[in-house]
Amino acid sequence: MAAEPHRSSMSVEDYLTLDRSSREGRYEFIDGQAYLLAGGTANHSTISINFISAIRSLLRDPCRIYNSDLRVRLSKRRYVYPDATGSCDPRDRGEVDTIQYPRLIVEVLSPSTEAYDRGRKFGYYRECPTLEEYVLVDTQRQAVEAYRREAGALWTLHPFGPNDEVELASLGARFPVADVYRDVALPDEEIESS
Repeated sequence: MAAEPHRSSMSVEDYLTLDRSSREGRYEFIDGQAYLLAGGTANHSTISINFISAIRSLLRDPCRIYNSDLRVRLSKRRYVYPDATGSCDPRDRGEVDTIQYPRLIVEVLSPSTEAYDRGRKFGYYRECPTLEEYVLVDTQRQAVEAYRREAGALWTLHPFGPNDEVELASLGARFPVADVYRDVALPDEEIESS
């Protein structure tokens, strides 16, 4: 999640200049406001890496999965840095620093960002015309939720638990939920082992 806005209002061009030249970190851009992104935890990072690793070998050309280093353009005035982004559009390859045609977006939840990722940010994602699937990955328990675009503005929830396989219809991939949580000590597990 982002902190306070960088300054009152700016153009997209000014935002891109700021983000590309920043030594402080990366910025998301929502409707004229630039927000500096906060850091994450070891569990958050491990879950992100595991998710990308689980899906990468399953993808077929032209589809690719990208980590949080790439900015995603949701609209003319909204740019974000999801934990993972899937695209099957050849224009999102090579030396680009912004994904413009995302098919899949993944957010690894944290207690401080969960409400935003489920609420307002999901609203921004739903407005992106190329997005087919939005995935939320829990950091407190083994749970993955895939929201899929159906007809029109309808999105359906597909939840996956500890013994399930995650199915990513947007990229034609399936893998065990357990793979996402490899080498991760979840809070519930720490309490049970005490």
